[in-house]
Amino acid sequence: MSLIVALRSAAKQHLKGCKRSLTQRLAAEILAVDCGLKPCFLYDFGTADVLQIQRYLMELLQIGFIQGPLHILNMEGTILIINVPRAASYLTMLLNSGELHVIDVSATLKHPEMCDKDSILGIQSQLSNLLAHLTPYQSEVPGTISVADIPCTEWNLCTMFGFLLHYPAVYWFDTTRNFENCLSLTPLKLVTVKTSCCKLGLQKIPMYSFTIPESVYHTLQLLLQAWTESLQHTFATQHYFTDLDIIMETVILPAVAL
Repeated sequence: MSLIVALRSAAKQHLKGCKRSLTQRLAAEILAVDCGLKPCFLYDFGTADVLQIQRYLMELLQIGFIQGPLHILNMEGTILIINVPRAASYLTMLLNSGELHVIDVSATLKHPEMCDKDSILGIQSQLSNLLAHLTPYQSEVPGTISVADIPCTEWNLCTMFGFLLHYPAVYWFDTTRNFENCLSLTPLKLVTVKTSCCKLGLQKIPMYSFTIPESVYHTLQLLLQAWTESLQHTFATQHYFTDLDIIMETVILPAVAL
């Protein structure tokens, strides 16, 4: 059985709602996490639950497509597939640096701005709790697919997802007021990272995609440059993906969902 046929068979058997046309793209996302190119992948390819995804990943292990270990984390119904050593190392670095680059996009603001110190302290506490959850899973051996939930009802999940997905700067908004934001019709720098995976016959697939408002771009320009250089270095340490392409353009959108 060819690799592509095996991947399609695994997705069909285990993943509810995953379209056949997306199975190679999904496999590429998981491979990128498994090889350490990115620390995390937010599963949005269907309605599969954590146990179905666990069985799917176990089959990918059995056919030798990935090595593991990987961790499946359920955060209030959103499922993330995590390379724990990579993610924990990144979160530890962030917390030790004392510098979290968080953009306040609360709907009450006229335009996005960097978060104040009080908000940052709350985010640091949440990140510490997230790291404490991940730490025990750092010692898992290859071939392991672990599953867990984490209590996070009071967290701004948009912010936590942004950190786990390794965005250089993440969004925050005051969830005690509403879940709207001030990004509509705001000039945004859209950063898209594309790469190819010959193993799966995929060309120029999006690997990262995030925005930074132009109103704070000057504050974050050096950070974005450092993030880009770090990504290029990480990219050079693996052999599954080629043709790294980092594209930046300015967009103005009528609405932005977070």
